[in-house]
Amino acid sequence: MLEGVNGKEDWILEESVFVGIDVSKGTLDIVMRPGGSRESIPNQEAQIGELVRRLSTLRVTLLMVEATGGVERRIVRALAAAELPVIVVNPRQVRDFAKATGRLAKTDKIDAEVLAHFGEAVRPALRTLPAPASEELRAQIARRRQVTEMLTAETNRLAHSAKAVRKRIEAHIRWLEAELDRVDNELDQSIQQSPIWREQEALLKSVPGIGAVISRTLLAELPELGKLNRKQIAALVGVAPLNWDSGMMRGRRAIWGGRATVRAALYMAALVASRCNPNIREFHRRLRAGGKAPKVALVACMRKLLTILNAMIKHRTRWSVIVEAQ
Repeated sequence: MLEGVNGKEDWILEESVFVGIDVSKGTLDIVMRPGGSRESIPNQEAQIGELVRRLSTLRVTLLMVEATGGVERRIVRALAAAELPVIVVNPRQVRDFAKATGRLAKTDKIDAEVLAHFGEAVRPALRTLPAPASEELRAQIARRRQVTEMLTAETNRLAHSAKAVRKRIEAHIRWLEAELDRVDNELDQSIQQSPIWREQEALLKSVPGIGAVISRTLLAELPELGKLNRKQIAALVGVAPLNWDSGMMRGRRAIWGGRATVRAALYMAALVASRCNPNIREFHRRLRAGGKAPKVALVACMRKLLTILNAMIKHRTRWSVIVEAQ
């Protein structure tokens, strides 16, 4: 059994353990299973370093940390640098697991307990954490998305604004447009500094319907592209149809979950491709002629386009070669 005497130094190892770490801006709540050892420490560099040192002496099977909008990055980087088996999990999955096991209350300590229990019961597969450069690219893409959303909101406000505030809104729009240009320039520099990203972006942009914004969203938000098979990549993005059957009832299949930002980019790519990409346009036409609803046909185009992009990155093949092979 793993025991905690005085909460820190006297951890005794007798078997492998599962660790749940609930992260907040000020504190880290840590719970281990089996045994239930627990403690809270400040979320500071010195305390994190000491925690990593102590965890490195144990036979840790999995360390579970929730994705919390970036607050978890410091502890995750420290754990990964020490080659500890850390997994960043989707909060919705963990919350659903807590409800399924009767844990309806929610506190930081309870969340840490649930994370440890989730790791022990579910044992999710370890995934390679993104490199610092990939994290930076993702942050730049996220910032571009934020600026675009603010620009859209201010433009909509301007159409119905009172005269007293119109000049301020116009000034803010000009600043946002300049900020968008700055973010795009920084993205250009980031892509150009990486030979791999340059090659992959060139491959993606060779597809009619794929531009700079969509290709860079895929590079930043879907690093698994080209590394999984077509079913796995479709499920990861959330464009794989899921059954909804029970007994004699055969429900309507629908997509669910996945990465919303990637799915939104694929939606726009498929929408454009269904009009200007001959292969996707013909595929979309056949589906509509066969009676498929417009959105169902478009989701099928998203899945087909994703499958093609996955194969292109995997085999380092341009769109023209794919077309010739068909």
